[in-house]
Amino acid sequence: MNSQIKYINHKDIDAEKWALCIENAENSRMYANIWHLDRAAIVWDALVYGDYKFVMPLPVRSKFGFSYVYQPLFCQQLGIFPEPQTSITEEFQKALFEKFKYADIHLNSQNHFDRKSMDFELLPRDNFLLDLKYNYKSLARNYSTNTKRNIAKAAKNNLQYIVGIQLEEYLAFKRANIKDKFLSQNMEKLKSIIALGQYKGMGEIYGVYDTENELCAAVYFCRWKNRVIYLNAATSEKGKMLGAMYFLVDNFIRANSERDLKLDFEGSMIPGVARFYNGFGATPETYFQLKFNRLPLPFKWLKRI
Repeated sequence: MNSQIKYINHKDIDAEKWALCIENAENSRMYANIWHLDRAAIVWDALVYGDYKFVMPLPVRSKFGFSYVYQPLFCQQLGIFPEPQTSITEEFQKALFEKFKYADIHLNSQNHFDRKSMDFELLPRDNFLLDLKYNYKSLARNYSTNTKRNIAKAAKNNLQYIVGIQLEEYLAFKRANIKDKFLSQNMEKLKSIIALGQYKGMGEIYGVYDTENELCAAVYFCRWKNRVIYLNAATSEKGKMLGAMYFLVDNFIRANSERDLKLDFEGSMIPGVARFYNGFGATPETYFQLKFNRLPLPFKWLKRI
């Protein structure tokens, strides 16, 4: 491994230097903070260049005797911080290849890996950002026709927009309305992430109640620097019929317009979800999923390690 880059185990990471590096990075992301990684990934190490001039968090797991790097839930973009020049990026690429035979991770939007030098995949993914510095009328003017129609429909349903939903109420609501398999351990991770965000004063749960005072849509928004992140959301079937999530997001935009903030929807590769975000005038920000698999047979052909 290049002498400028060291592989550092989690227990040996200098927390103060790490925090300073992430805090001052122009491409800083909340997900790269130690307190977030400790909850989202739990087990993670890092590649560190020099005296924490550049860092790359690496969530790691082991299976069949192989250690590999993966992308944990609630952790959209990682990669290298701050944005390095090309020569340093190449050193990180080499170090990653030397240490691991398998990786499937998300870089941040300011990372630019070069495929020419090594055999790996770079798959583009879309995040969606909305600049809230404009006044509400200007922002609403850029809503799609479908979004405007859903907001108008929701306005007729006497919905209530509430800031400060209790965590336990939100988790119970999410459990009752998730269709995809959501392991209990992931729910515990989510609970820990939201609880810490609330404790730090960085995050809050926003909700919408119907005329029967039932929660029908909710979002956990978390602020890091000038980004406010749409980190997790849930909607009931009734909420979908009432247009509750359109109502919630529109109210959030109205309340936070003319502020030096970017609403970070976190994006989605699911077309319907992407249309929802884009419908509020959010524009795509491309980041990349990096994948390589140099495992020996027969492990190489397993769909997921």
